[in-house]
Amino acid sequence: MATTDTRPDKTGTSGTGGGLDLRRVLLDNGALSALVVLVVAMSLLSGDFLTTQNLLNVGVQAAVTAILAFGVTFVIVAAGIDLSVGSVAALSATVLAWSATKEGVPVWIAVLLAVATGIACGLVNGVLVSYGKLPPFIATLAMLSIGRGLSLVISQGSPIAFPESVSKVGDTLGGWLPVPVLVMVAMGLVTALILSRTYIGRSMYAIGGNEEAARLSGLRVKRQKIVIYALSGLFAAVAGIVLASRLVSAQPQAAQGYELDAIAAVVIGGASLAGGVGKASGTLIGALILAVLRNGLNLLSVSAFWQQVVIGVVIALAVLLDTLRRKAGAGAGGGGAVGSTSSGSGRKGPQALKYTLAAVVAAAVIAAVSVFNSGSSGTSTKIGLSLSTLNNPFFVQMKEGAQAEAEKAGVDLTVTDAQNDASQQANQLQNFTSESMKAVIVNPVDSDAVGPAARAANKADIPVIAADRGVNKADVATLVASDNVAGGRQAAKALADKLGGKGEVVVLQGTAGTSASRERGQGFAEGIKAFPGIKVVAKQPADFDRTKGLDVMTNLLQGNPGVDGVFAENDEMALGAVKALGDKAGRSVSVVGFDGTPDGLKAVEAGTLYASVAQQPAELGRIAVRNAIRAADDKKVDSVVKVPVKVVTEKNVARFK
Repeated sequence: MATTDTRPDKTGTSGTGGGLDLRRVLLDNGALSALVVLVVAMSLLSGDFLTTQNLLNVGVQAAVTAILAFGVTFVIVAAGIDLSVGSVAALSATVLAWSATKEGVPVWIAVLLAVATGIACGLVNGVLVSYGKLPPFIATLAMLSIGRGLSLVISQGSPIAFPESVSKVGDTLGGWLPVPVLVMVAMGLVTALILSRTYIGRSMYAIGGNEEAARLSGLRVKRQKIVIYALSGLFAAVAGIVLASRLVSAQPQAAQGYELDAIAAVVIGGASLAGGVGKASGTLIGALILAVLRNGLNLLSVSAFWQQVVIGVVIALAVLLDTLRRKAGAGAGGGGAVGSTSSGSGRKGPQALKYTLAAVVAAAVIAAVSVFNSGSSGTSTKIGLSLSTLNNPFFVQMKEGAQAEAEKAGVDLTVTDAQNDASQQANQLQNFTSESMKAVIVNPVDSDAVGPAARAANKADIPVIAADRGVNKADVATLVASDNVAGGRQAAKALADKLGGKGEVVVLQGTAGTSASRERGQGFAEGIKAFPGIKVVAKQPADFDRTKGLDVMTNLLQGNPGVDGVFAENDEMALGAVKALGDKAGRSVSVVGFDGTPDGLKAVEAGTLYASVAQQPAELGRIAVRNAIRAADDKKVDSVVKVPVKVVTEKNVARFK
């Protein structure tokens, strides 16, 4: 039976001392060896890593991924895959927040509804796989889209405040022990119990080892699969509640991409995507490896772009180590009896291979962080800058302006990329706090979600500077920002004047749920009301992305061929719209963008883009760093610093550039 081969080996190790036992544990667990090597490497490279507060931060940052991964472990052991857990987590949290705060449902019932939502999504996945005969990849990919869409529908694209009583799940006990870590440990124990002590656990191994053999032996495979996917949905719901509790709000776009982290954690932990192999402890180790990598690379000031490369390389090396360890172990055991304790030359080769591979992983990590580490200039002033995303020219310019000002002032600036993930940004601010930064600049993914992490910096007497967007429910030394609402009004007036107060326009919206999209859209809607002759015939999100702007605009033109104008909430979408319009752009159709990026200004100069509301992001970055330095030196700073916005057209673009 497949279950026999995959359950923990309880054979004794008589005749070996405690030191040999520890060595054998490390040798027989590639993921654990990789984790130990990473911890040692990070400890040597950063004096801030091996502190109690930072290790607790690592635990908190691993919690959501680990809980998701525990659920995914069930599915992978049974030779399946679940790509929907991130979306199901977001949907479950949204259901809880919406039912408790918007509909007035008692909190305990709202929690049950959230859990039921996760289980229901898992049941649907299981039914589609078992009875619908859909491949698990396709079934769960469909649920990924459905779950995310329902989350956006329920929330209308905006974060929903989380009930205060449930938000305590994201707090600490006794002021130091994080509750998310306790939840992670509890869910890990439940996972281990299910896998090793229950009928459904044994069924998972049997199905993953050989599904046909399991069916012939009397297992009701279809029903078991439904239960397995329902368990994955349940764990996703718990992860969603923990995540939303940390952010004190349910984010409709939360946990994007977390399904990939969860799968990576399971595989790093020693599970096989072919099924039949996997355990809870390995999954926990895999999640901790990912958390240690991200935390350590933040502390070492490794470039946000290189971090993704380093993480990918180390994940590949960790899995390679475990794969080769398995092959070496199989080769060594092939010629001996089960339970043999021979320590002859037959084992020296595999052991040497394992040690060599561990050394390779260590060397790779140390070399990567040493080469790509931006280093410290030896100054006493260290400042952290967390940007909402670097996948946008506006924020790239903000980063460049901030770096130029930091270099000019002779301070160390660490820049991180939150990738539009509020949870990841909270982790980055926690790391800045552990690193004892003199000041922290944050460009929030969401103003509410960043509040708890900003308050933690407040408690550590680290001044917080908000850039481009405000921070709610926390003290900030200053807000350096453009007025997005005012910019939206200016865009409406510029477009209306160009059209002579009459015509049909479409609006390309940014990423649903982001404050920038809400504020710019609000300003445009308010401004366009002054021109009753102009009708907004369509609004569609294009996620601040040029390619999506092209696709969405192409689709909108099919239903609105007579459109006269376009307002895009950033220049990237505006440039996509220009591409879709072709010869019409700048002639029969006027397009107005937002941000004043270099490509946007070039298009204005060429006449294809009528106007862009320029925010001067590089200047915004410079001013933010300037104020951060003053705040770090306990000098007075203004509570609000406004960077002026201006409508740039062909008439004034040369002067503006």
